[in-house]
Amino acid sequence: MLIIAFKLLTTPFMISSASWAGRRWGPVVSGLLIGLPLTSGPISVLLACEYGPAFSAHAAVGSLAGQISNCLFCLTYTWAARRWGWLASVAVGVATFLLSTLVLKQVAWQLWSAFFSLLAMSLLASRLMPRHPASGERVVPPKWDLPVRILIATSFVVTLTTMADRLGPTLSGLIAPFPVLGLVFAAFTHLQQGARMATNLLRGFVMSSFSFAVFFLVASASVLRLGIAPAYLLAATLAIATSGTMYWLSGRQAR
Repeated sequence: MLIIAFKLLTTPFMISSASWAGRRWGPVVSGLLIGLPLTSGPISVLLACEYGPAFSAHAAVGSLAGQISNCLFCLTYTWAARRWGWLASVAVGVATFLLSTLVLKQVAWQLWSAFFSLLAMSLLASRLMPRHPASGERVVPPKWDLPVRILIATSFVVTLTTMADRLGPTLSGLIAPFPVLGLVFAAFTHLQQGARMATNLLRGFVMSSFSFAVFFLVASASVLRLGIAPAYLLAATLAIATSGTMYWLSGRQAR
């Protein structure tokens, strides 16, 4: 019963917080926040609780590799958004993610190879994505905006954790970073504020891959030694610190 409550309450809280902060401080901040493991993090904790620390440690390696597909999703979405609307951009981005996942599944990933491969892809994608000045225009989203975001993200977390035993740790890890938040936030931003602001959001998303990498590196390396609660608390703390550093760096680059 406790695990079910965790599934149903944690993700909506995180999505609401990221949405509020993004609306207050802009798309780049929103991208940095949603790029944190807001869905894959809770999924990893739930996998550890339901299937054991060894399963979650293995799945965390898959999550690091799977985030490479997220970076490719962001990159192809921004390229597609130069010519097409949000729906076509979503289709291109999701197709890229799925194709990348199929390729990455064939690789026998180890913790450090997955970690450094993700860092390299994050750097490459952030350099290839265009930069746009922030817009001072404030957009009031429709009332259904936040409930739809929460519904989609929570449904994904519940579905994946329910199917994880059948999928196995590697595939569970690869699919866990599926850009459900990036997809929803990018599509809504694209629709409401235009392609340039959606690109800014996804640049923040890619930059937060460094925080994502730190979280799963620490979680995978320490969960068997420290236990579930201490390992994930340490991973979350270091990921948040990394995200703050990336936000500071993004501010320096913008000046």
